[in-house]
This record gives sequence, structure tokens and C-alpha cells, in this order.
Amino acid sequence: MLMRTDPFRELDRLAQQLMGPGTWSKPSAMPMDAYREGDEYVVAFDLPGVTADAIDIDVERNMLTVKAERRPVAKADDVQAELSERPMGVFSRQIVLADTLDTERIKADYDAGVLILRIPIAERAKPRKISIGVATDHKEISG
Repeated sequence: MLMRTDPFRELDRLAQQLMGPGTWSKPSAMPMDAYREGDEYVVAFDLPGVTADAIDIDVERNMLTVKAERRPVAKADDVQAELSERPMGVFSRQIVLADTLDTERIKADYDAGVLILRIPIAERAKPRKISIGVATDHKEISG
């Protein structure tokens, strides 16, 4: 038998039960980190227990949407749950991407329950040096 000692965990579990699991029309939020690494932005989503085929990533204009579904594990008839704290259902997150990002070349990798998106900075947004031409043909104005 498992024993719990964190009093706030029970409050979190109760709140989750009252709100219910996330559905496709009202998904729960998923935790994420976002940072810049060189010439790309990296966004990491925590999705433990979600299979790669249950993750959906869409980009429409500059809106990135990530949806995932954690399904319950099928249990045998003689299994009785003692404790169930892992949330099930649908999770979603939407991020507005800057116009300076190249949404055509987003890369997605999923490993150990973490979805990592790498979004390159568009070439037009990178700093560039502009060369200055020297005019050698001078004209004289007479009046």
C-alpha cells in the first residue's frame, strides 16, 4: 500500500477531479520551456506517458498548436487501482510565433516523454552586413 505525506498533493488531486480530464474541446495545459539556442528557438513540452502517435502539431500562419492525448492503460479485470494521480485526457498549448521565425523548417523530436521543437530564425531576420559602393563617375554641374 502506498502512503502520501504531501497535504497539497491531495488538494491538487481533488481540483483535477472537479475539473475533470482534458477533452478535445476543453484541453488541459501542458508545461513547457522556451529558449533561444544559436540561430533557432527551442520549445520543449513535457508529455510523459504519451505515445508519439498521440501528438498532433500544427502551424497556421504564425500560430503553433501542440495537442496530445494521454490514454488510460488497459488493465486486467483482477487489477484494483490503489492510487491514480497521473492526469489522463487531452493536453494542448498554443504559441504565437514571431514573423522572424521560419515556420516552414520546424523540426520535432520526441524522446523520454519530452517533445522538442526547433524553430529556425528566418534568413531575412538575421543581421547582415550591407556593403557600400563607391561612386567613381562624377558629373560636373554647370550653370
